[in-house]
Amino acid sequence: MTFKDLGIHSAIVKALSENGIEEPTAIQSKSIPFLMQKGTDFIGQAQTGTGKTAAFGLPLLHAVNPKNPQPQALILSPTRELGQQIQKQLFRFTKYYHKVFCEAVYGGFPIDIQVNNLKRPTQILVATPGRLIDLVNRNAVDLSQIKTVVMDEADEMLSMGFKEDLNKILRLTPNKKATWLFSATFPTGIKEIIKKYMDKDAFRIEVNPLNVINKNIKFEYLVVEPKQKMETLNWFIRQQGDDRGVIFTRTKADAQQVAKQLHGKQFKAESIHGDLSQKERDKVMRSFKSKKLQILVATDLAARGIDIADLAYVIHYQLPDKMEYFTHRSGRTARAGKKGVSLCLLGKRELSRLDEIEDEFGITMEQIFD
Repeated sequence: MTFKDLGIHSAIVKALSENGIEEPTAIQSKSIPFLMQKGTDFIGQAQTGTGKTAAFGLPLLHAVNPKNPQPQALILSPTRELGQQIQKQLFRFTKYYHKVFCEAVYGGFPIDIQVNNLKRPTQILVATPGRLIDLVNRNAVDLSQIKTVVMDEADEMLSMGFKEDLNKILRLTPNKKATWLFSATFPTGIKEIIKKYMDKDAFRIEVNPLNVINKNIKFEYLVVEPKQKMETLNWFIRQQGDDRGVIFTRTKADAQQVAKQLHGKQFKAESIHGDLSQKERDKVMRSFKSKKLQILVATDLAARGIDIADLAYVIHYQLPDKMEYFTHRSGRTARAGKKGVSLCLLGKRELSRLDEIEDEFGITMEQIFD
């Protein structure tokens, strides 16, 4: 099946091809026909990296009226990085298509500049919930003509404390015809939003649920004492040559400490965590994306919404608190059909959790020795 078979305009198909997007992913194949033809309430269960942006973005590009300068579609994102990523992708998709303008607004950036930017034609608005509420309170954005609201990574927006903002935004868009919700998991808060704001017969699909793992990822583990972890890390990274990867820790303090120790071993590494200002975080992410850094050390929450190509490995310096975070972490590698490694550094007492992970996701981890 091709994007043309799904009803995508030939001008957009040409742009997709230029960006190396030739065949639809599972979620795109399942969702695009419905969203293009009916476009009513939709619920999709899918993880990061499955192609969600094109799944909802391509139907939106077809649905909006480029001659109407007002926002007609609203995409809500949990993080600044994901919002920027969505905006950039939609811009690339329209290279040969009608002029459909997409604006991204988010915290950590001067709001006055965003207010001015919104005076320009904007058919699709991408926003983090908090910043959108600020702009609404300033009467800087008109939501009256919004016909479709997309909630991307809805579970993460809830976990980051945006529940009240989401409820307010959904109440502020009474003229909308459709709500499209994408989420990897469906905690109680998400179910409440679905029940309150979406049609009971909303179209549902499930792609790559949490118990399905990317087959291109090789899962490995090492049993190490806590005091040996850094030396083991040093050994493993040196084995990878110039390949790049992400190391996950549970806490901010550990992320900072691991990055500092890697610096001491002459690795180009930096950390991202909740204590960084947006400016500091952006600086680190720019350095990592431009390959000035080899290693990114991150907490689970701080890593949400980042999309880095060509990561050779992911290291679980500590196992995550939540089981689903294991797939979120591991899914950062082996993107776009490439292969990757997901390595766990475990203490002897954690071997029982290894069994849990293997049983939960139907995988087998191979023990390696340093």
